[in-house]
Amino acid sequence: MNIVNKLTVRHLKQNKRRTLVTIIGVIISVAMVTAVATLGVSFMDLLQKQEIATNGEWHVLYKDVNKEQLKAIKNDEDTKKVVLSRDRGYALLEGGQNESKPYLFIKEYNTQGFKQFPIELSKGRLPKTTKEVVISDHIATNAKVEYKIGDQLSLEVGQRKIPNVTEHIFGQEDPLQTGDGKRKESLTNKTAATYTVVGFIKRPTWESTWAPGYTIISYVDETMISDKDPVNATVVLKKVQSSVFNHANQLAKKNNIAPPRFNTDLLRYYGLTNNDGLYRTLISLSAIIMSVIIIGSVSLIYNAFAISVSERSRHLGMLSSVGATKRQKRNSVFFEGVMIGVISIPIGILAGLTGIGITFYFINSIIQGALGMTEKLTLTVTPLSLLIACAVSMVTIFISTYVPAIKASRISAIDAIRQTTDVKLTGKAVKTSKLVRKLFGIEAEIGLKNLKRNKRKYQATVFSLVISIVLFLAVSFFTDNMKKSLVLSQDGINYDISVAVHGNITEVDNRLLQSFSSLEDVTESSVVHELNMNTWINKASIADELQKMVKQDKSVLVDGKYPYYVKIHSLNEQNLKAYAKTVGTDYAKLTTKDHLAGIVIDTIPYEDMEAGKYVETKAIHTKVGNTIDLTYTDPETEKEIHLNTVKIAALTDQFPMGIFPTGIGGLNIIVSEKVMNQLVNEKVNDRTQILLYLKSKDPMKTEQEIEEIKDNKMFVQNVYQGRQQDEQMILLMSVFTYGFIALITAISIANIFNTISTSISLRKREFAMLKSVGMTPKGFNKMINYESIFYGIKSLLYGLPISITVMYLIHKALMNSFRYGFTLPWMSIIYMIAAVFIIVGSAMLYSSAKVKKENIIDALKQENI
Repeated sequence: MNIVNKLTVRHLKQNKRRTLVTIIGVIISVAMVTAVATLGVSFMDLLQKQEIATNGEWHVLYKDVNKEQLKAIKNDEDTKKVVLSRDRGYALLEGGQNESKPYLFIKEYNTQGFKQFPIELSKGRLPKTTKEVVISDHIATNAKVEYKIGDQLSLEVGQRKIPNVTEHIFGQEDPLQTGDGKRKESLTNKTAATYTVVGFIKRPTWESTWAPGYTIISYVDETMISDKDPVNATVVLKKVQSSVFNHANQLAKKNNIAPPRFNTDLLRYYGLTNNDGLYRTLISLSAIIMSVIIIGSVSLIYNAFAISVSERSRHLGMLSSVGATKRQKRNSVFFEGVMIGVISIPIGILAGLTGIGITFYFINSIIQGALGMTEKLTLTVTPLSLLIACAVSMVTIFISTYVPAIKASRISAIDAIRQTTDVKLTGKAVKTSKLVRKLFGIEAEIGLKNLKRNKRKYQATVFSLVISIVLFLAVSFFTDNMKKSLVLSQDGINYDISVAVHGNITEVDNRLLQSFSSLEDVTESSVVHELNMNTWINKASIADELQKMVKQDKSVLVDGKYPYYVKIHSLNEQNLKAYAKTVGTDYAKLTTKDHLAGIVIDTIPYEDMEAGKYVETKAIHTKVGNTIDLTYTDPETEKEIHLNTVKIAALTDQFPMGIFPTGIGGLNIIVSEKVMNQLVNEKVNDRTQILLYLKSKDPMKTEQEIEEIKDNKMFVQNVYQGRQQDEQMILLMSVFTYGFIALITAISIANIFNTISTSISLRKREFAMLKSVGMTPKGFNKMINYESIFYGIKSLLYGLPISITVMYLIHKALMNSFRYGFTLPWMSIIYMIAAVFIIVGSAMLYSSAKVKKENIIDALKQENI
């Protein structure tokens, strides 16, 4: 170690407090980088494990392949395992008590399939031939049909279709089609099949709650595969990498196989997608987040090193006076950075991992208990994540030390010893407005002159505050928008069970529905009456998407108006009052005798298939107080008849429980039961239906209880699985993003306190001089308070415009996969403004309180902290 480095080490030891503050700053920065990297890897790992546990482990699916094509798939260099499967079809379940689930669904796997997919045997054994099956326990508990091992099943297996209406074959994800007459589904292309029951399995996790068939599983015999009897080949890859999409498509094309289907959910959790828009979104957001982290870290560490160099200026000048070169002085600062890094980086990595590990320990019970996730969130540390944390930290320390090092190398011996580099005074530089003194007094003028005189320290503090503002608002905006984007991409299911009543609704039906609401496990219920109507909307008021279509084809307009379909939903008094409060309108407006009024949902989400985006758009451009004329077509005369006019009491984007958006060209209107009764007459009675929506602590038990007492014309649908998946993703995203906010907030507060307290400490001599010429404690406090205000105002003037720019860039990145308007997070901005003054004020008071205790003569003599 050369003499300059030895002197650097000695200086660090002599200034223990300043060294410790710098080390703590770097530790916090490294801990944040490590925590964010580990958090991302761990969440991805959890999502991968949960997806595999729920839907099995697979990456690519080739449908309807023959023996030769299967051989090509098996021999492919990327293939690790191949699962053979086949959806044999549906058969009626004789004696089934659940009218919403009248079928058996026969699924076939080879031996590898039993391992790769979550098939849990509860009794007996798995099938070994094509004539054997295992059946779901759910058949006995839900359909009330008992089978035993050894029983023979003679089935007529076919496909679910709506004959003469559509060629579409319905699957397990399609609920039972119960429309009247021609719209009702039936089984077609039936063939006879006989199976022997050899075991029982627990209900498969991939079987959705609204599936119309109970899963039974048989065996695929590879030797029986032919062109007439093909199978599906599901592939598990040796290595999951970005080339999976191109490689699989090329393999399919080369062997005349239909385009493959990818396990997009699982691959997305590996960070892979074949959606260009989504890929651009992920890359853009990753770049923005990493930039935010690095800027936050650099600002924290830079201030620490900049202040350290400022303190060491006399020391470096002395070195220069005895022959130290510019290079040696510069390397002295770099060496200080290396020493700090060697100590801080390992501690920071351990601190980040420990903090995340403790967080996971406490939130695991929430994730598993509240959301029913089977997998635990474990601390996943990969060499890459640690390497990223170390690399980012080292780059951050280098950037943070570079400017101070260059500055240190340029300090001349005379300037350093006289300490004239930090303070350069001219009359113009410290000139203040007379208005400041007139409005706030001489203390405010002295405070402002102090800031102008110590311009570099003032700028360092303002820079620290600006970075903190930008970090907090950017991350807060990112969090809110990610949650909004996630909600847009989800199904929007906000209930567990729905009960629909078909045909004429009687008082008995109403009482029976009310009884369902009183079941033991039901936590929330809502009875909704629906009426389907039409209306005509002026061209200027229709959705933007429709206006583009009208420009291309004006023939869709009639007298300058576009036809909309309208769904009118009535809520009971209790639910409507709660909903009216949520959307910010008065319940009395919805029940007035003067006119019929309703709440119009004017902002709706939908998926634009062509653009590959999730969109939030205006269903209609209108204002509160406008009216909507409701019409219907008379079935006898086929003429359009005006029914009534509804006044818009409020506009909202909030949907009540169970109500879904009608889509572009449609409107949802929420009214009271009183208004609904006035709208319904004999002519439109067949356009109405009644639905009950329930939330339950035990949806499966509640569904079973309803099935046992419901009327034949009631259709029950259990969708809790979809809702549960939505809530899982939203909660996990909340934990991730709010954890990120907490880290950023901690960094910001530490940064501000560090910068201001150091700045105040370095001004001990200045404060002692002011006291020596007669400044009172009261006057000193006023001066410090005004300085805090000046810091806050200046930082907000810079911070808010920069934050808005960063927020807009984040919005633009998200718009690769989503489309909704850019709105500023006003509440976050208000919180930030208040927080800036509170944090700055607290830091100034804390630091000045320590300065007050100093003896004036000792402070005037002091040269080091």
